[in-house]
Amino acid sequence: MGAEGVTGHAQHDFVIVGSGAGGGPLAANLVEAGFSVLLLEAGDDHECPYYDVPIMQARASEDPQMRWDYFVRHYADDAQQKRDPKFVAARDGVLYPRGATLGGSTAVSALVTLYPHNSDWDALAELTGDPDWSAEAMRARFQRIEAWRGRDPDPEHPARPGDASRHGFDGWLKVTRADPRLAGREPWFLDVINAIEAESRAMFGTPEDIVLPHDPNDWRTVSERREGMSFIPVAVDNGRRNGARERILAAQRAHPDRLEIRYHALASRLIFEGDRAVGVAGLMGAHLYGADPETARSAGQPFEVHARHEVVLAGGAFNTPQLLKLSGVGPRDELEAMGIAVRLDRPGVGANLQDRYEVGVVSRTVHDYPVFEGAVLDVPGPGEAGDSLFREWAAEKYGPYSTNGSLAALIARSSVADQEPDLIVFALPIDFHGYYPGYAAESALKHDRLTFVVLKAHTENRAGTVRLTSADPRDPPAVDFRYFEEGSDPEGQDLRGVVDGIRIARRINARLGAMLAEELIPGAPADDQTALEAFVRDQAWGHHASCTCKIGADEDPMAVLDGDFRVRGVKGLRVVDASVFPRIPGLFIASAVYMISERASDVIIREHRS
Repeated sequence: MGAEGVTGHAQHDFVIVGSGAGGGPLAANLVEAGFSVLLLEAGDDHECPYYDVPIMQARASEDPQMRWDYFVRHYADDAQQKRDPKFVAARDGVLYPRGATLGGSTAVSALVTLYPHNSDWDALAELTGDPDWSAEAMRARFQRIEAWRGRDPDPEHPARPGDASRHGFDGWLKVTRADPRLAGREPWFLDVINAIEAESRAMFGTPEDIVLPHDPNDWRTVSERREGMSFIPVAVDNGRRNGARERILAAQRAHPDRLEIRYHALASRLIFEGDRAVGVAGLMGAHLYGADPETARSAGQPFEVHARHEVVLAGGAFNTPQLLKLSGVGPRDELEAMGIAVRLDRPGVGANLQDRYEVGVVSRTVHDYPVFEGAVLDVPGPGEAGDSLFREWAAEKYGPYSTNGSLAALIARSSVADQEPDLIVFALPIDFHGYYPGYAAESALKHDRLTFVVLKAHTENRAGTVRLTSADPRDPPAVDFRYFEEGSDPEGQDLRGVVDGIRIARRINARLGAMLAEELIPGAPADDQTALEAFVRDQAWGHHASCTCKIGADEDPMAVLDGDFRVRGVKGLRVVDASVFPRIPGLFIASAVYMISERASDVIIREHRS
């Protein structure tokens, strides 16, 4: 596929690189506003039950047709890094799966759709001086996205349009919660849920006449910074996953003349005319990228595409800074070391990498969960009917397989929290203690595990980096998170916050009595602050990489973007993905990226219509 001519003969108004939570909805919004869009996706549109079946979300992240495997460093210090049992010496890192299919990482995520904190948006409004970033303005965008299909926890007062919950009901993203009736099919599930509720009431003095769990996406919950037991909202539509992919395909069906999706298109550099980005050059071909588990390492077929108006990068916190640097926009010393001509010295590109910290408190139950008897927690092979739970899902889109597996959660402030709750502790009836090759299949074999995942949000560490390993666009960058003492948290606040979450999980476990045989991870020997901090230091992980092309003030030399997503010093180029945040927002990242995609849509449509 050759070049498509000069910019004046470009076939599309916009070229968007990446189809995830940032690029996908943006493409849909632009075509609905009358613009033409070319959406470049390095993967393809892979349809399979691992994508559709919510309980298979871990299997989805290990499907070679939908993922890229990054192996990242948590520490530069080899001795410390090797203390993590998830470390893969042959790859010199810890597995960090990313989506590489239509929908990006929303295609392989755990479907959690938690609203960010209001202070996240108000901080951006203050930083940029633009009230359009305020919590009030951004809530309206969330309502535009959301199609809430759950119920308020109070059966007497179900959520409805126009009420104080400020849910959205007519958006493109279907969001619900697991049907509470499903818990009744497994007595132990009820025991776990009841233990979380009891611990929540004890921690916060919640009287019995206050109905739990909270709805964490309710405007009142967010505005009042409520702590306590919560259910987990998930992006499930009548028992099936939905996300950026469905938004994109619906827009293409409605406007086939305006939205072109080009699959197997690996962007390699931006095309400039003077100081304006006018297009994208890349390579056509399947499995070209080095993080692809089935990488072909072929040369690919070169292509060039041009945009009449703008190029938008939405490749995520790893790939967007990589593409900017390959195009000569980044730290001068790094680019020159790779033999790349410096177009614009931007030291903030690839800096400021942030994530949450997570650990799993894993226990063995005294026997298998009866509800999983005969279940393989996998999809059937060719010609097979599948286990009884899969057959129930296939016939009715109901049952345990219609959920993402989470039972309930407890949201709280750690001892190091600022104004927002910074801990979520949630229960999974499986073994989950992080990402490593084969983790999903290994977990599916164990029907006698209970995991409390502890996630620490609003982390202090902002010292991670994404750096080029070569000038070859097929080579993944080096990703270094610089955890804990190696990072920018010398007082150890993040470490103490995670330990606080472990103590909450252990208190819930203590309420489960004879159900649990033993704690396997971190295990009984980790019984004091020093031992627990060592466990967290050695085994924590994350999966919400963000902030590597941050929005910042005019006078900030590390600012890559202005408040309207424009790359500073370049015309015709914006970034709309998880890399734009100065600080990682909320508890989970997907909803925040969906929301910035909506704001970017508003900004771009308004500018180009005028």
